[in-house]
Amino acid sequence: MPVTVACAQVAPVLGAVASNLAAMTTAAHSAAASGAELIVFPECAVTGYPFSRADAAEVAAPADGPVAASLAALAAALGVHLAAGVIESAGDDLYDALSLFGPDGARLATYRKAHLFSTERTVYAPGSAPVVVDTAVGRLGLTVCYDLIFPEYVRALVDAGATMIVNATNWITDPWQTGMGWDGSMVRSLARTRALENGVPVVMSCLAGSGGGFTSIGHSTVAAPTGRVLAALDASEGVAVAEVTTDDADTRRWSEIATYRADRRPELYG
Repeated sequence: MPVTVACAQVAPVLGAVASNLAAMTTAAHSAAASGAELIVFPECAVTGYPFSRADAAEVAAPADGPVAASLAALAAALGVHLAAGVIESAGDDLYDALSLFGPDGARLATYRKAHLFSTERTVYAPGSAPVVVDTAVGRLGLTVCYDLIFPEYVRALVDAGATMIVNATNWITDPWQTGMGWDGSMVRSLARTRALENGVPVVMSCLAGSGGGFTSIGHSTVAAPTGRVLAALDASEGVAVAEVTTDDADTRRWSEIATYRADRRPELYG
């Protein structure tokens, strides 16, 4: 079944929730006008990306709070599936999360980032469960940023039945990291490799802009099960739209050749 997906690459301002939601609304309308049935926004798209717990706590909201209501209304108004990075509060804990809404405005799931990078461990609690969601556009495996670095985690989502991997991210860099090779081509290769090795599309949506002394890399990418780039952006804000399919003749032919999952030999892997 072909599905039209979109990465909505935005550059939110930290703490400016109302104006960030307005920018997301504009981007979502653009994506929907291009036929998108699934629109994926980056990590922390609603709030901007905080580097301290105090900043995160100021903009956090419950999974079913006012931010969720705004995103639900947007999904319903456009009749699309919409995934967006949020900061979720739950009691004393904060989570770097990804909420998914259906075309009727229902919240289908909120996934809490399982793998926390570096100082994120001082800001957020780690999520404790993977999430694979049945939807009208496929069985979606939800991931946030650093999760995509772990091939065994993404493989587990596919083994659990995911037919598409959704990744909301904020890959960041500074001059030193860029000099070490951490750049747009590198993060795009992550999406391509996870797609190729698992035989499923990957929709990776990254923040643009800068903050906290770092630059968001952008380079949002839609990768086919073959690793082919179907749509992509550079470091600027924008919308990338592509049609993905998991069951056409070319994909079936490819899967007969590239039998990566079936050829695994876990008895050798310890």
